[in-house]
Amino acid sequence: MNWLRRRFDPQSRLGLRLTVAVAALALIGVPFTVLLVFVKTSFGPLTRIDEGAAHNLHAYAYSNPGFAQFMRLVSDVFQPWTWRIAVGAAVAWLVWRRAYHLALWAGTTITVGGLLGLALKVVVARARPHLPDPVAIAPGASFPSGHTVNAMLGAGILLLLVLPLVRQRGRAVAWTLAVLIPLLVGFSRIALGVHWFSDVVAGLVVGVAVVAATCAAFETWRREVGRRPAQPLREGVGPETKREITPQGGRVGHRS
Repeated sequence: MNWLRRRFDPQSRLGLRLTVAVAALALIGVPFTVLLVFVKTSFGPLTRIDEGAAHNLHAYAYSNPGFAQFMRLVSDVFQPWTWRIAVGAAVAWLVWRRAYHLALWAGTTITVGGLLGLALKVVVARARPHLPDPVAIAPGASFPSGHTVNAMLGAGILLLLVLPLVRQRGRAVAWTLAVLIPLLVGFSRIALGVHWFSDVVAGLVVGVAVVAATCAAFETWRREVGRRPAQPLREGVGPETKREITPQGGRVGHRS
């Protein structure tokens, strides 16, 4: 037991790497695999939830054009390219401030997560809902929701970059937005009848898992170069970010 405890000690290099692997497995391997099995086997309770949510929300959207228009607005404003551009702008800013490792983390996370979502769509090849009098149409496969994956990735990345720059109240606002926006995006996709409920849940799981795994890997690097252990959920991916990338902090070439 002592040997096992040492191997998973987050304060050690190997322990942190094993912790990262286990966390990634728990976040994406277990719940995602269970959800995927339920989807592929048309598990009765999940099928009823999917069909009930799709038909009920579609009926409401069809009967309330204002609601449908708002859902389309949410879906369009927070589409995948919005998050790619936003994270790309953040990466460009980090590179200009010579925070190269932070830029690499952000760029890698949005890229890996996006490609993983696309690959899963191809592999699962699930059909989208077919509803009478659709209020929206979307091409491609359904599982997982690409809008939700990218919203979760983008919101997570920006949240972890912003946390070191804001005070306590700002952190609460940042966390609220980072949670609510992906949920609202996922809800809009169901309401528009272009995704099943389980597609959105899968998108959230994939997005959270990728951000968590890359964040933990970045924390591994920080400790390997001698920086103090951080609390990413409170301090972001780098507590030193404020000093390194804000205009007041100056351009620091050897830090990242």
